[in-house]
Amino acid sequence: MLVKADPRGLTLSDDLVRLPVIGRVVRRRWRVLAVLAVVGGLLGAGASLLFSPGYETSSSVLLQGPREEDELLTEAQIATSSVVLDRTAEALGWGVAGRDLKDSVEAGVLNGNVIDIRSTAESPERAQELADRTAEEYVRFSTQLVTDTGEASAQMLQEQRDVLRQRVTETNERITELHSAAAGEGVTVESVQARTELEALRSALEGAMKTLTEAEAAAGLANMVVMGPAAAPTEPAPPTMTQLAAGGAALFALLGVLGHLVAARADRRLRKEADIAAALGSPVLGSVDVPVEDRLPTRPTGLRARARRLLRTDEPWNIAELPGCADEAGLEVRYRRILGRLRDGPGQRRPVLVVVPGDDIAAHRAAERLARTSSDDGTASTPLRVVDVAAHRPTVPDGAGTSGAVLVVTAGTRTAWELVGITEACAEAGHAVLGAVVSHPGGPVDDRKDGPRRESPSGVSQVDGNAMVGAP
Repeated sequence: MLVKADPRGLTLSDDLVRLPVIGRVVRRRWRVLAVLAVVGGLLGAGASLLFSPGYETSSSVLLQGPREEDELLTEAQIATSSVVLDRTAEALGWGVAGRDLKDSVEAGVLNGNVIDIRSTAESPERAQELADRTAEEYVRFSTQLVTDTGEASAQMLQEQRDVLRQRVTETNERITELHSAAAGEGVTVESVQARTELEALRSALEGAMKTLTEAEAAAGLANMVVMGPAAAPTEPAPPTMTQLAAGGAALFALLGVLGHLVAARADRRLRKEADIAAALGSPVLGSVDVPVEDRLPTRPTGLRARARRLLRTDEPWNIAELPGCADEAGLEVRYRRILGRLRDGPGQRRPVLVVVPGDDIAAHRAAERLARTSSDDGTASTPLRVVDVAAHRPTVPDGAGTSGAVLVVTAGTRTAWELVGITEACAEAGHAVLGAVVSHPGGPVDDRKDGPRRESPSGVSQVDGNAMVGAP
């Protein structure tokens, strides 16, 4: 979203958000972002009680003998099986079942036929004890499996070994006979056939020897050893409570900034005088500054209002305040110029209805001063009547003999549809909209910023060009 800035505020388009806008959010809403960060930190600290693993350690078990990859994966599954965990829970005596340890124990395969058993617990001592006990029960259970299988098939294995040895003996004898026969007959068809049979017998002998070797290796599969006790952890495993609290604080603060940007992007309130004039279908008669001290003549009471004042959310962040309003003489000139345009318009001395949204305090103060300036001017000015309307459902009182209505509105407080609704309400009441007066919240009046004054023949104080900045 591309940021386009004007002297009165900011509008957002669809291209890019620039860093100055983010900086403005941080400067104007740092209290809100700080509260969000605190809330995020508290939620992160609370989440650590549920998601922090606590203390973590591991114990390693070495499997001796040649092992296939699938066999090692099977052994890792056995290490976390329900039987091993049930035996571990019973041996620990913590008052928990084996299924309760399922999330606290993991097993993986390392290089070199090593099964790594990792455990987590709320204290270093428990984590170490859990890893050591699980490794012991795993070794005991695997040894029992191999032992039981070996005892059940011990006789079968012995018979197989005897048969293999007999075949080896017979093969050796047959090889000797064939060698003797082939050597005595010379190179004949029978000798070639004998040599072929000899090679087949040699292959059979090699297969028998390989089978015997595998049978002997299978008898030693139960050889496994725990490679020392698990190390006692010295610090909690990540994510710790501090990490979750810091992450929650940063996340909520970032969401706060994004929320302000999204809200500003979705905000359809008009800030430019040209847009306000287009929505009303009438010109802007002038713009006036409302000093900060005049914006809230009566402060709202209640807990919600106090919280908004404390967090500085009662003022829009994306409307830039002026560095300072003109002095009293300069403000007076602006109001008199607006009244002069009303005198030059249709209706001349006929009363003008000044319409102000009821919730727009700055515009209400501007309308009151405009009416006061008109009454102080006596017969030389146009009579004004100030009325409040509800912006969401405006109702303008009927009035005969008026020359029209003037809308006083603060920049950045009304959408185009709300302005159209007020215009239609004026038309229904028989008032033509003569124009609009746009008020802008400004800094306090600082007379030191103005140049020397001089009295005009009409008695109105004249000021230099700096005091007239922003006047149409």
